[in-house]
Amino acid sequence: MSEPLLLGIDLGAGSLKSTVITGAGEVVASASAPVETLVPKPGHSEQDPAGWWVALVASLKSLWEAGVDPDRVVALSLTAGAHTSVLEDEAGEVLRPAIMWNDARSGAQVTRGRAEAGTEILKRSGNRISATWTLPQLMWLADEEPDVHARIRSLTPAKDWLRRKLDGSRATDLTDAWGIMLADAQSGGWSDALCEMAGIRTAVLPAIVRSTDATGTVTEAAAAETGLRAGTTVICGTSDTNAETYSAGMTRPGIGALKLATAATVSTLTAAPAFSDDVIHYPHLVPGHYYAITATNSCASAHRWLRDALFEDIGFDGMDRKAQTVPAGSEGLLFHPYLSGERSPYWNPDLRASFVGLGFAHKAAHMCRALYEGVAYSLRDCLEVLRQRGMGFTTARLVGGGTRSALWRQTIADVTGLTIEVPEQGDASFGAALIAGIGAGVFSDTDDAARAIRVGETLHPNPENASVYETGFGLFRAAAQALTGVNHDLVAAARGAR
Repeated sequence: MSEPLLLGIDLGAGSLKSTVITGAGEVVASASAPVETLVPKPGHSEQDPAGWWVALVASLKSLWEAGVDPDRVVALSLTAGAHTSVLEDEAGEVLRPAIMWNDARSGAQVTRGRAEAGTEILKRSGNRISATWTLPQLMWLADEEPDVHARIRSLTPAKDWLRRKLDGSRATDLTDAWGIMLADAQSGGWSDALCEMAGIRTAVLPAIVRSTDATGTVTEAAAAETGLRAGTTVICGTSDTNAETYSAGMTRPGIGALKLATAATVSTLTAAPAFSDDVIHYPHLVPGHYYAITATNSCASAHRWLRDALFEDIGFDGMDRKAQTVPAGSEGLLFHPYLSGERSPYWNPDLRASFVGLGFAHKAAHMCRALYEGVAYSLRDCLEVLRQRGMGFTTARLVGGGTRSALWRQTIADVTGLTIEVPEQGDASFGAALIAGIGAGVFSDTDDAARAIRVGETLHPNPENASVYETGFGLFRAAAQALTGVNHDLVAAARGAR
């Protein structure tokens, strides 16, 4: 009999990726399909859920064309970014594009929510209200699109909406439930009080199950569209960061995880959450544990912005080669990657990106290197929040598309002072495939599945560069603070002009 296979599907901000692995954790094949993000107004970020399904079908078709036999797939699971939900009406029709986690439109609702019920929201949800969460997005919808808000009869996190297209299930896991900011962190169920703030009833929300629970099997209709075998076991899944941190090897306290993706995150495993204004907490895939996470809004998205703005002719590889010609510190040039406001440690949707310190000596190559360093400084900002809370670590697993650059990987080590371990596989689709294996019994538990996780490279800080970056980090912070008022005035002026 042919060896059974496991399928993991991850919906990212720019693409959907499907990965097939064996029961030993060996990758058989991967395929991606693009996903479009809509920006109807400055600060807005939306996606059409119909495009997610098109991308899923396309990625699976590519796997089958590459020689993967869908009949050998015994189970599948899905992941996606948290805070992105699909709203549907009584007939099951999608009401509007899904508002993304990096959308900044709900700043006024965040300010109001924080003033009126900030302490209660933190106590009930376990996290501080900010524009990234679904709760204030629903408050915005009630204020700005009341006709749409009044018609909401179903609210489903992104990965669960896609999974329902496969198996007809109506469920989510506890991690994504926390991500909506409508769950009660104490009881594990939905919070009537938080739903009231959002203007919805708990009845519109899905059931909460474990990330590794089976929710159903692939339907005949879904099989006809996707090429999957009807009856294939479908496992709930979880958020992308939960899956990524686990698949990277953050399986016990004391090991951190850094992600260089559309956004960048710093995470660590904890035995219990310590709710605070400056650290986000979620339940982790490892039973009985949580992960503390801080995040910077723009990472690969900032990299892509710079490429599209100035370097389309040479692309990412050309930018990387240019950056390698510039010494550490970019000869006095700083970059703040606040293209979509900022989360940790500022929690300010009105911060804006900047190059600071430009002089005639600076060339295009300096801007490329300064971007790598600016994101690394932002990660250091995030790391310092955890260190101040007694949740620091000395070794971290590094994942995400940004790891493709050797210079960026080393810059992260030099700026943070961490020993960096790069896993052979560590993206969310690989993590989703491991979750599928746990749920289907191919792996006995998370410890068993973790044996499939392997480190491919270890990096240590370069002492000479680390010294340069210690000074640079202080300047980075000072410049960010000095520009805060100017950023606020610029954003206010732009809003007034509209």
